[in-house]
Amino acid sequence: MNKRFSVQRLALTGMMAALVFAGNYARIVLPLSFGGQTSFTLANIFCCLSGLVLGPIGGLASGVGSFLFDLTDPRFVSDCWITFLTKGAMGLCAGMMVKDALKEDRLTYARALAGAAVGCTAYYILYFAKTFFYSGMLLKGLTPAAAGLLLLEKIPASVFNAGVALIAAPPVTLAVLQALRRSHLDRLLRE
Repeated sequence: MNKRFSVQRLALTGMMAALVFAGNYARIVLPLSFGGQTSFTLANIFCCLSGLVLGPIGGLASGVGSFLFDLTDPRFVSDCWITFLTKGAMGLCAGMMVKDALKEDRLTYARALAGAAVGCTAYYILYFAKTFFYSGMLLKGLTPAAAGLLLLEKIPASVFNAGVALIAAPPVTLAVLQALRRSHLDRLLRE
């Protein structure tokens, strides 16, 4: 069997997807003036964590976990496919930043923080583009100026969510990696 897709690695990826799914329930949804909504959520911590612990395959865990959450909530179900792509990009980009450090077992706090920052940046570029073009102009039929206002309303929650992910994901990553080392499962990350 290909070592990249061993049963243990698949199980670890599934576990991270489950954490992302569960982390999405820790949210406060707020209505916006243009009929949209925004959320304060802890899910981005787990999306970054997926990439920082698993490497690029963490994008699959963060995308699948977020996608499945969206399927359970009628407010988000129509955007589940976009969520898969945007949240998947968060985990993928974070994982790409730390891939080599994971393989060599030398991930530092600074590298984990940089990975989380790159993951959050990639996600918010895609999320803001989705908000402006897809949600604002295409679905709601807003003018570019009105879609821009919709986007501005989402910025405070987005800054909070990114900030929480940047604060929490790197130290949690280092703790998880240390636990994996103690249980001799860290070899799965270097395959």
